[in-house]
Amino acid sequence: MSSTIQDVMTTELVTCTGTATIADAARLMREFDIGNVLVTGDGGQLTGIITDRDIVVRCLADGAATTATIDQACSGDLASVAPDSSIDEAIQLMTDRSLRRVPVVDNGCAVGIVTLGDLALERDVNSALSNISAAPPTT
Repeated sequence: MSSTIQDVMTTELVTCTGTATIADAARLMREFDIGNVLVTGDGGQLTGIITDRDIVVRCLADGAATTATIDQACSGDLASVAPDSSIDEAIQLMTDRSLRRVPVVDNGCAVGIVTLGDLALERDVNSALSNISAAPPTT
């Protein structure tokens, strides 16, 4: 069993700047088959995260054009963990804040992301959530 987040985090990150459009973020999500894009600012500093749910609920449902920028729609009250954080710390943060994914940040820059599925696979490979998380995506 792993002891820190760096042992279970995903390091292949997809990012864009806050000036990217809703359509840009959606295309990245489709291209990489993911549900979120990390938002970066000057020097690669992590400034937010936008999810597929943010696009639907905060943008499209409110009538935003697909050409609107994501800086106003991304989650800016960002919860994150450090690479050396324990698995238990990440689980507690995700539980307390009702999060499904948390960026892993070192010196202000994203170095990974950890998801509920990653943690489920780590804790109990035979759980229903682990099985769902390990299954290939459907199209």
